[in-house]
Amino acid sequence: MPEKQADLLIENASELATSEGGSQKPVVGKQMQTLKIIKDAALVIKNGKIIAVGKTSKVKTNFKAIQTIDARGKTVIPGFVDPHTHLVFAGSREDEFEMRLKSATYMEILQGGGGILNTVRETRRASERELIEKCEKTLNVMLEHGTTTVEVKSGYGLTLKDEVKCLHVVKNLNETHPLDLVSTFLGAHAVPPEFSDGEQADRYVDLIIDKMIPKVASRKLAEFCDVFCEKDVFTISQSKRILLRGKEYGLKPKVHADEMTQFGGAELAAEVGAVSAEHLLFASEKGLNMMAKRGVVAVLLPAAAFTLMTAKYADARKMISVGVPVALGTDFNPSCWVENQQLIIALACRQMRMTPAEALTAATINAAHAINRARDVGSLEPGKKADVVVLNVPSHKFLGYRFGVNLVEKVIKEGKLVVDVEGSLKPG
Repeated sequence: MPEKQADLLIENASELATSEGGSQKPVVGKQMQTLKIIKDAALVIKNGKIIAVGKTSKVKTNFKAIQTIDARGKTVIPGFVDPHTHLVFAGSREDEFEMRLKSATYMEILQGGGGILNTVRETRRASERELIEKCEKTLNVMLEHGTTTVEVKSGYGLTLKDEVKCLHVVKNLNETHPLDLVSTFLGAHAVPPEFSDGEQADRYVDLIIDKMIPKVASRKLAEFCDVFCEKDVFTISQSKRILLRGKEYGLKPKVHADEMTQFGGAELAAEVGAVSAEHLLFASEKGLNMMAKRGVVAVLLPAAAFTLMTAKYADARKMISVGVPVALGTDFNPSCWVENQQLIIALACRQMRMTPAEALTAATINAAHAINRARDVGSLEPGKKADVVVLNVPSHKFLGYRFGVNLVEKVIKEGKLVVDVEGSLKPG
């Protein structure tokens, strides 16, 4: 039988580890611990897509590639999917970090005009070009650490003009940067200072509903609509109005839910049919059961909890036990400045007692479900985009176990080698 021609062959991997059978629905319960593991593995790529996965000896009898990567002693996994970031912002908040170390809470800083509102002031002043240049640097770091698809929320403009500006930045970057970006409108990230007194918050909600959502939808600048549903931010009723209006305009709902208090955000996410509910540190058992029933993905953000320094993390074990699909994200933002999904996996294992297999599932295929990309990315299967990471460790179990360093040796994005630490690409 003649050999089939391919563009790239990864061969001799100590281990290939990927979720299996999760492209149609998220992986839940005990299935999150079940990975497809292939020893002495090979993966074949052509025209930016995976065309074969299997044992090296078998694959090499059927395919000949223009280029070959020898992954001996290494682990091959899907590119990480980061389903929750606040990428587009100007400035920084290192002074507030010091305030937290002196016991100031997140909400105290926000109510004093800091936090999100501090970043809003800086972001409004920044030009689109300045924001693009800053975001490019961050995306490069994410890519170097193995992330190949990333969700990006707006939310640091909080005016029609500035929200559109931030979403234009995302659109531009999606067209020019190797990473795939998925856009979320988060005009309801905070009540801006000009609407901060009493009933004016409802006037800002009206602005979101009447002006922002129609404009964002008409220009096709976002796929999702999110809201920070939390005490002293947006109420349940305000959040519901925003999310339902977004649905009318084709924006799929997401919810920042139950991060600081048990507020009913998980229940709201289930009620409106949200794709995901995010944070969930204080989610009720009722809310989690409702999410499980509706298939709402729980996007857990352990670095945000780490940043808050309250020793409170989302109850991942509870969520997995009741059948909630669990995903992991960085929550990259100026308060939680982390670009590395490997560190998120380490925190998930050590602070939320997720196993490496569960955490890998959560950071790949379930994260892809949280942004409606699971048919294209999140697992290593023929027909999917060739978004592949080679780790310089012999097993996926090193994820979470070895931390504080970058385990990535190579990143392949849609069949192209975009990160190569070792430089071991050779002619086929």
